[in-house]
Amino acid sequence: MAEGKIQLVVVTGMSGAGKTVAIQSFEDLGYFTIDNMPPALVSKFIQLVQGTKDDNKIALVVDMRSRSFFSEIQDVLNELEDNEDLDFKILFLDAADKELVARYKETRRSHPLAADGRILDGIKLERELLSPLKNISQNVVDTTEITPRELRKTIAEQFSGDQDQQSFRVEVVSFGFKYGLPLDADLVFDVRFLPNPYYKPELRNQTGLDQPVYDYVMEHQASEEFYQHLLALIEPILPGYQKEGKSVLTIAVGCTGGQHRSVAFAHRLANDLAKNWPINESHRDKDRRKETVNRS
Repeated sequence: MAEGKIQLVVVTGMSGAGKTVAIQSFEDLGYFTIDNMPPALVSKFIQLVQGTKDDNKIALVVDMRSRSFFSEIQDVLNELEDNEDLDFKILFLDAADKELVARYKETRRSHPLAADGRILDGIKLERELLSPLKNISQNVVDTTEITPRELRKTIAEQFSGDQDQQSFRVEVVSFGFKYGLPLDADLVFDVRFLPNPYYKPELRNQTGLDQPVYDYVMEHQASEEFYQHLLALIEPILPGYQKEGKSVLTIAVGCTGGQHRSVAFAHRLANDLAKNWPINESHRDKDRRKETVNRS
């Protein structure tokens, strides 16, 4: 996609073909996303975005749930195509009639065009009405035989300049067990068995990001041995999580209060993993004890 322009993807297609999975995939790729955007509002929304510098990658789902879809969509698309400030593409999701019927029966939802309740009639009418739109779409994906994970991978390949760097990242977070586990943790490691800097008066009010505390935690043989085992465990499994379509893997390292040992370990782990993967490092409880003391 052209540099400097707003990258706009309009996601549309057959009802039940996977637009919900698609818009979630774009969000994972860093796009600003809106589901069920009425066609009449698309141009106005783009005008608002052009007045800011916050979002230059946008994905919008425009589909049959908008009652004015067919009467307005063509004019809207023509207007977007003529906008020189946009790098504009249409992603059309399709699937075989038999598969769409099966999906509707599985979810027990009614088709938006099935006025008399017959799903297949609604699908056939929708396919006929959407045929001109499909013909002008730059990207058409048939989801009949693919899983949601495979659809996410397809979208990442088509709309991400660097799939490895944009569609998967690792969150490394430290925490204190006394405050509870992080709710979004995928992998949890406990370092409470290591010597605790809390019992060193000169280190008590510092954190694992301070060099004296970091050095104290890491200078013990048990710390180094455990860290090397930890790194050897995590590094080989990251490609597997990425291959399975996971967009974020959260690795949590905990100690008693989340101030010293876990912070030092999480910081070191984040630095090492960042050599090959996008990393976000955070320390949930690092300053919690300090805040508690200040309030007392």
